[in-house]
Amino acid sequence: MENAEVARVLAEIGDILELTGGNAFKVRAYRQAAQVVDTFPGRVADAWREGRLTELPGIGEGIAGKIGELVDTGECREHARLAAQVPHGVLEMLRLEGVGPKTVAAAWKRLGVTDLGGLEEACRSGRILEAPRMGAARVEAILGAIERHRRRGGRTPLHRALEHADALLERLRRVPGVLRAEAAGSLRRRKETVGDLDLLVSAEDAAAVVHAFARLPEAAEVLAEGPTKSTVRLRAGLQADLRVLPPGAFGAALHYFTGSKSHNIALRTRAVRMGLKLSEYGVFDRRGRRLGGATEEEVFRSVGLPFIPPELREGTGEIEAAEAGRLPRLVEESDLLGDLHVHSDASSDARSTLEELAEAGRHLGRRYLAITDHSRARPRGLDAARLARVSAAVRGLDRRLGGRPHLLAGIEVDILPSGALDLPGEALAALDLVVAGVHARFRDSAEKNTERIARALRSGLVHVLAHPTGRVIGTRDAYALDLARTLEVARESGVALEVNAMPERLDLTDVGCRMAREAGVPVVISTDAHNATQLANLRYGVWVARRGWLEAKDVWNALPLAELRRRLARRTSRKALAAG
Repeated sequence: MENAEVARVLAEIGDILELTGGNAFKVRAYRQAAQVVDTFPGRVADAWREGRLTELPGIGEGIAGKIGELVDTGECREHARLAAQVPHGVLEMLRLEGVGPKTVAAAWKRLGVTDLGGLEEACRSGRILEAPRMGAARVEAILGAIERHRRRGGRTPLHRALEHADALLERLRRVPGVLRAEAAGSLRRRKETVGDLDLLVSAEDAAAVVHAFARLPEAAEVLAEGPTKSTVRLRAGLQADLRVLPPGAFGAALHYFTGSKSHNIALRTRAVRMGLKLSEYGVFDRRGRRLGGATEEEVFRSVGLPFIPPELREGTGEIEAAEAGRLPRLVEESDLLGDLHVHSDASSDARSTLEELAEAGRHLGRRYLAITDHSRARPRGLDAARLARVSAAVRGLDRRLGGRPHLLAGIEVDILPSGALDLPGEALAALDLVVAGVHARFRDSAEKNTERIARALRSGLVHVLAHPTGRVIGTRDAYALDLARTLEVARESGVALEVNAMPERLDLTDVGCRMAREAGVPVVISTDAHNATQLANLRYGVWVARRGWLEAKDVWNALPLAELRRRLARRTSRKALAAG
């Protein structure tokens, strides 16, 4: 069983417990465990079999046993018992942005509403007003949340789709006669969400691969099957399409099915102008002679272009850049030397100690980590006195570690609705790094949000704007913001914008990254890790940056520490003036 399915079951246990009046501590424990599992960079099934599951933050013996039951049997008796108490549609209602368990429980228990359709009907008919604390504005907010939820439906977040694809590819590569197996489509282009999986296999005996694919344990239903292709519905609900190609055509097919449609049309148009034919089977001249197709490099070379990385293939100027020799040297994870947004157990819902974070960072080859716990506006956030104590602890451990890795003392400070920062200037000026972010009042207008953030950036106290649009993929849309104006203020103020690598955030988006590059604003790619295992999630942010055409020179945490400190020190001098 894959992590995504385990996480879903744990989250549903927490949801049902809350709806049925269960213990609040258990509700929180299951939800935190679900989040840990969902973002765990390894396979929890392997951790269970190796006896390492309780080493993960927030996974105690009881929850580990539930996970083990799922891994070993595919079922969890506790989940089944609880699920029998609540209609499944009620759980979907909990996925609505801004609709909490008290509202859902009241709609279900008092009004008999058991799914989204029923909730919408109750809102439109006015029947929902019989529920406590319900008014006209609240009803409109619920209807808006339903509309946004449906608009986001049918897409799977990248990290979960990647996990399913990797498991399928691992099995396909073991089928006798398979030479190569790769994922294509939007997954290979590393889009933030994926509609379905496109899997390509190179093999001489297509029938054997098609037969094996339809009988993989992950497949719940065979939707179509032919001599060289098959479509299945996975147990997780995702559709997976398989195509089997001879080795000589594999590169052309990989290019074609990777897309995007706009990129493919532009490349085919170029081929036609050159008197060539480009298809999923290869590149051919006027006489039908194959010029290339075994590899993607052959395909691009046949039409006179260098290899274009999959992340750029969106029809947004990549072919013109390739023609002119101006393709960017895209940033790689290996270019990043540190992580500048990391939470310890000193605040919020983070689970790892400073020592655990440092050890994980060292194992991953990070040369520096910035410890940026939440400020006092967040639950268990730091006030000025606690911040001073945590900063002293960070600097003390930094001295003991001797640079393996270096630790920076920082904060993730809330930008309050007024645009003021959540801690005094004197406390912030004493830090190595100040990350600032919006965590509340997401429904304000673009004008209010932009001015709020602009005031914070102009304070002279902020180095990095965290998760700049506030979106949570599949759960919460970005708040209204004039990003072009925000970038203008960031450039004037010397502030970098964050690409938040948390898989459910990925914020800035790829479009925002490209805007930042064109505006001359640097970015920071950070994990926003809330436990030590999440430090390995930096790759998700790197993929967003690559889709946004970013190079290592555009990224602050690709800098050696001495150079990074110089960048931060220039800000610190202005901070001191502001605080003075």
